[in-house]
Amino acid sequence: MATTADFRNGLCIEFNGDLYTIVEFQHVKPGKGPAFVRTKLKNLKTGRVIPNTFTAGVKVDVARVERRQYQYSYKDDLGYHFMNQETWEDVQIDEAMIATPQFLLEGQVVEIVFHADTETPLTCELPAFVEMLITYTEPGEKGNTATNAMKDATLETGATVRIPLFVNTGDRIKVDTRTGEYVERVK
Repeated sequence: MATTADFRNGLCIEFNGDLYTIVEFQHVKPGKGPAFVRTKLKNLKTGRVIPNTFTAGVKVDVARVERRQYQYSYKDDLGYHFMNQETWEDVQIDEAMIATPQFLLEGQVVEIVFHADTETPLTCELPAFVEMLITYTEPGEKGNTATNAMKDATLETGATVRIPLFVNTGDRIKVDTRTGEYVERVK
């Protein structure tokens, strides 16, 4: 059991029968009335973010979660398969548990969050940035625009991102997996 004084970003709690992580919180002490904590909670199963207010000092159940490194192996009808590099254990995960599955490459190392009590996988988190090869994009012409012009590019996984005109087919780029946006060209 923990109280609202123990809240921190990333803390996993049991709330209304589900597991939630605290995305954001703020302690508020109004001039009149009791103190409270305003939070944004992310449901680990559905991914929805909900606002909630807790009275200061209220007790909440903290869920034990473990983050483990796994390597992406392949995808089939059952879902995505990952392998633990130490125990060679295979874990199968549904696509809904992965925030951005379009940026998964074979052999890529990801973090899978497990509920420690039941040993069930909750979410799969990709690295913040991945380097990918551009398999197709239209050739860009310099000097046609007065502003930063962007064009579509297809990556090696089949995902589509917007890139600047100077990037061509065959270039490697860095992509932010949280937003799905182009970051920079990699040499």
